[in-house]
Amino acid sequence: MAQRTLARGMGTFLTIWFGQLISLIGSGLTAFALGVWVYQQTGSATQFALITFSFALPGILLFPIAGALVDRWDRRWVMIISDTGAGLASLTIALLLMSGNLQIWHIYLAVAASASFNTFQVPAYNAAMTMIVPKEQLGRANGLVEVANSIAPIVAPMLAGLLVVTIDLEGVILVDMVTFVFAVLTQLMVRIPSPERTPEGAAGQGSLLREATYGWTYVAARPGLLGLLIFFAIINFAFGVTQVLLPPLVLQIASPTALGTVVSIGGIGMLVGGMVMSAWGGPKRRALGVFGFGILFGVSIMLAGVRSWIPLIAVASFCQLFWIPLINGCSRTIWQLKVAPDVQGRVFAIRMMIAWSTTPLAYLIAGPLADGLFEPLLVENGALAGSVGQIIGTGTGRGIGLLFIVLGLIPIVAGIAGLLNPRTRRVEQEIPDAIVREARQAAEPVSPDLVPAAAQD
Repeated sequence: MAQRTLARGMGTFLTIWFGQLISLIGSGLTAFALGVWVYQQTGSATQFALITFSFALPGILLFPIAGALVDRWDRRWVMIISDTGAGLASLTIALLLMSGNLQIWHIYLAVAASASFNTFQVPAYNAAMTMIVPKEQLGRANGLVEVANSIAPIVAPMLAGLLVVTIDLEGVILVDMVTFVFAVLTQLMVRIPSPERTPEGAAGQGSLLREATYGWTYVAARPGLLGLLIFFAIINFAFGVTQVLLPPLVLQIASPTALGTVVSIGGIGMLVGGMVMSAWGGPKRRALGVFGFGILFGVSIMLAGVRSWIPLIAVASFCQLFWIPLINGCSRTIWQLKVAPDVQGRVFAIRMMIAWSTTPLAYLIAGPLADGLFEPLLVENGALAGSVGQIIGTGTGRGIGLLFIVLGLIPIVAGIAGLLNPRTRRVEQEIPDAIVREARQAAEPVSPDLVPAAAQD
């Protein structure tokens, strides 16, 4: 019976996961094609970068409210409505384009709208996993989530490049619409049990504002979880800067083809890391995995800055992205196991808001840090040309290389601090599991015409 229930729970998860994978690929198609369209229309890198900024900002602002509503409502229907809303945003762009009325600002608004729906979808998806995946399989399930997150960036740009020249931008967006419909259909095929009320959920009940802030209250009362959150905010800053500066690091010494190769190799590294996490499930003490893999992540960033040599940068890119699924998978499993299921929506929303809050800052200051501070240090006769320059070289791009080395120290120091802090190192021992079942028998496929459950208060 236990084996049947386990298989049923994983089957439900895999149904949802496959729908989300297809949807991610569709979203990647539209993101790539719209980025190309904006750059072709404007020739402005700033206008291009504002697309990413338009996607990042709404989530940070809306996460607390979204998390509270996720805990109030049926999580399956939150996911369905979120995917539907994001699909309608893409459809609006397609209609404006076909009518000849599409403007740049329309794209920013549509991207912001899609990001707002995504703000509801992500915590609902993560919290739903807790209710349908047996606790002993959460590590592997989170590995599969990372596999999906890595497949989309690899497949979507290549596929979009082919589709844009054959069916134009309008066709690409319509393909994206089909993927949203597919994701919704997979969600209609399953049922996600509602969490039982816990003392934590009762304590956080009240007005929408009270419930929105309760996520922070919950985390702040648990120093181990708070330490994990701070660690991610720190390493996301370092990662954000490196993502912005990897293209100029490569393009200053090689061709765009070489850049494409480096990016592809990095994507393969992320895919392999996700596959390893899904097969392995992560170490028994996942907190040690988070900080240990974080240190290796920092070493990989430093490696990219040591020499202006494309093979070395490619290897560093592979290693850097390889560790990300392992770090994310271990961390997400800890949160799913330790946080009471009926407050996971708001807690996960606060977690993502704070962890991602440093990313827009990284995007904004990466360029000035490289051009205004680090590059001048290692030009010929620069302030560090006679010292650091003797080790890593001087000239164009070496300042960015030095910045990568400095950025790599950030996750290393943060990881060591996490290992030395007994509250973060022993977070899994100090906080009891909120999920005690081995499998949830209620997680089983249902008919596609199931009516939505009433909103939970």
